[in-house]
Amino acid sequence: MTTRRTFLKNTALATAGLGLAPAVSGTLAACAPSDRINVGLIGCNGMGYSNLREFLNHPEVECIALCDIDETVLNRRAGDVEKIRGTRPANLYKDWRRLIDNKDVNLVIVGTPDHWHCLQMVAACEAGKDVYCEKPLGRTIEECNIMINAAKKNKTVVQVGQWQRSDPHWLEAVDFLRSGKLGNIRLVRVYSYQGWNTSIPVVADEPVPQGVDYDMWLGPAPSRPFNRNRYHFTFRWFWDYAGGLMTDWGVHLLDFALYGMNVTAPKSIMAMGGKYGYPDDACETPDSLQVIYEFEGFNVMWDHAIGINDGGYGRNAVLGFVGENGTLVVDRSGWEVIPEVVNKVTRMEAIPWKKGTNEGLKNHVKNHLDCIVKRNQKTTVDVEIGAHIAKFSALGNIAYRTGKKLVWDGTRFTNDTEANSYLVPDYRAPWKLPKV
Repeated sequence: MTTRRTFLKNTALATAGLGLAPAVSGTLAACAPSDRINVGLIGCNGMGYSNLREFLNHPEVECIALCDIDETVLNRRAGDVEKIRGTRPANLYKDWRRLIDNKDVNLVIVGTPDHWHCLQMVAACEAGKDVYCEKPLGRTIEECNIMINAAKKNKTVVQVGQWQRSDPHWLEAVDFLRSGKLGNIRLVRVYSYQGWNTSIPVVADEPVPQGVDYDMWLGPAPSRPFNRNRYHFTFRWFWDYAGGLMTDWGVHLLDFALYGMNVTAPKSIMAMGGKYGYPDDACETPDSLQVIYEFEGFNVMWDHAIGINDGGYGRNAVLGFVGENGTLVVDRSGWEVIPEVVNKVTRMEAIPWKKGTNEGLKNHVKNHLDCIVKRNQKTTVDVEIGAHIAKFSALGNIAYRTGKKLVWDGTRFTNDTEANSYLVPDYRAPWKLPKV
């Protein structure tokens, strides 16, 4: 099973052979040198850099700018790009606004923590640049609405980093689901059990590390003393910046629950969970959580846990579409169908495990580049698709934080004023929520 950690490791290994010729996008190979796509990356750790490496597998793409608030990370990544391409990026920034202002940058990769996505993507759109934005697209409902408007108004070609949509076996599984052979679907079970994500011990606040612009890292988030738990990868376990596993893995897995069932907004949401595994650690987001989304005629059930791997169907991050005749099981490695056997009668034929290709990110980046050349805003995961599932995942967290069953009309909660207070974020001055 591919976890975030093994995915990043495999990506690094796959691109380490500098003697290999990079993959070429057929569409871009025909472009004149003047049509070269100049990329700037904001947020150079983790998936931001993995995304950049995949873009650099296309010779027509050139990285001309990097931005990170940590000088150590920034300089290391500049050296990494030089090893891949033989040339160090000419422009290194600690303030992302300077990268946006660089008129030579055509495409901005937003690889920063979730609380920064809205401001940076909107600024890039308004500067006339295309955007590859890491998931979740936005942290709150209103941020997602604003980002949709910015992309549409400025005709920006946006790809959101939900690369499972570009992995062929997922689409093959959805095609089978929609064939009707499973019969009526009663429930979609969605599990994210991440055993490799263990407890985050409480540590004391400390001075800001040398070379780090911590105030810029915080940006629109509340002012807090520097604490390494809130920094780099583990930011996602704090409400100021992200939404825990619910939004981290949820946008991948829940996306296919909705896509497979061809539905959008739920009728209601309820959630139960807490810090059951690690009650005294530093994380704010729940290490165990179950969310029920109610639709007409079926439910979607989300179930996550940190520190254990025993999810559904013997897998750790997986969906099960439960039908009258059988259950379709799909994860990042492949898919299968498990027949229903009732009163010794097998209701359908089993489909043995069909292994996937693990080429989601590769295909996702190629699709984005092809769409940029054609000025086609309908990328595989365009801004509306990314916004929809970011909102859907956020609804689960709001239900958890309020402790109530919430009724949703597609725009707001109709039965709870407190829940509606979570729809629009409060930004720390001088940062302001964009107006588009």
